[in-house]
Amino acid sequence: MMQIDIKEEFSKIAEEILSIRRNIHMFPELGNNEYKTAEIVEKELKKAGIPIHRVLDTGVVGVIKGAYPGKTIAFRADMDALPVDEKTGSEFSSRIPGMMHACGHDVHTAALIAAARVIADHRNEMRGSAVFIFQPDEEGDGGAARLIKIGALKAADAVFGAHVSPDIPAGTVGIRFGDFYAAADTFDVRIIGKGAHAAEREKGADALAAGAKMTSRLLRIPHALSDGKSVLTVGTFHSGNARNILADEAMITGIVRTHGQAEREKIKESFYRIVAETDKEYSTETEVRYVRGYPGICNEDAMTSLVENAAIKLIGKENVIRISSPTMMTEDFGCYLNELPGSFYYVGAGCDMPLHSSEFLPADEAVLTTAAVHVAVAAAFLK
Repeated sequence: MMQIDIKEEFSKIAEEILSIRRNIHMFPELGNNEYKTAEIVEKELKKAGIPIHRVLDTGVVGVIKGAYPGKTIAFRADMDALPVDEKTGSEFSSRIPGMMHACGHDVHTAALIAAARVIADHRNEMRGSAVFIFQPDEEGDGGAARLIKIGALKAADAVFGAHVSPDIPAGTVGIRFGDFYAAADTFDVRIIGKGAHAAEREKGADALAAGAKMTSRLLRIPHALSDGKSVLTVGTFHSGNARNILADEAMITGIVRTHGQAEREKIKESFYRIVAETDKEYSTETEVRYVRGYPGICNEDAMTSLVENAAIKLIGKENVIRISSPTMMTEDFGCYLNELPGSFYYVGAGCDMPLHSSEFLPADEAVLTTAAVHVAVAAAFLK
């Protein structure tokens, strides 16, 4: 069993880890382009003697094998940034115009590097193995599913991850049993009408009017089916070229967020019904591309209890918070939990600006707390 004085271990490397975090933050990279970030990860894991391999061009997987047989634990950190202009005023603010770590992935990456280094120092007393997955493209099309497809989890028995949260105080950990993050499905709708002079509406089929009615009906679906517990957003609507011509086409795009498979299917069914009814009313034809996206996050109870107990032992019961309700945010970590038992937990960001804000900048404490909790979870699982 690993005997690790976690606080002591991190006091030795804190400044170095925070320097790594600042370096990652200054040079953000969008999904599937995390080349510099991946190089930093590789360099730091190699320094700790951790075998690594590059995957999906910009992903990195490191593996530590303990001296004794046992289970295998996996951790994941996402590495990609967002197309946001940073306005934090920090001395280590983004040096790349139009790009920023506005969701804390710099914290996640630096924290997992730190956790891997501490665990590597104890491999000679460790039972089992630890896998460290540095994932590209969480914010885009999702790197998790692609990593699973190439076998990143094939040797693991459980998987864990964390996200900084502005909703809980610095130095705390947030635990949620069961349903946590929403599933997300996207839609692209093309309404095909028939152009005509506005003075002779009867000769055309007004795609713009159909789109407006369709949008209004679609937006009411969550309240009709789930008392607002789901979210449907129409993000774009483009139609028409002139004030006196009936639009012959309209384009609508958006996203649906739901909790639970039954709710997900009900909303999709209602969506297609509204499209068909609107087409009939306006004599239009509609093409729909409805894509199942991230599956949502549902934490496994036993693994969540393990995280909660490990965190309590590390930072005290008063600093471990049970999250009372699920979030409508979405995250592709749910793909891992569809394969293995595990848990996803919050760490207090120490910043009250919202995620994806140009002013979101987690405190240094968030890096060290995340790393320490990862190590505590690993020690508890592998004992």
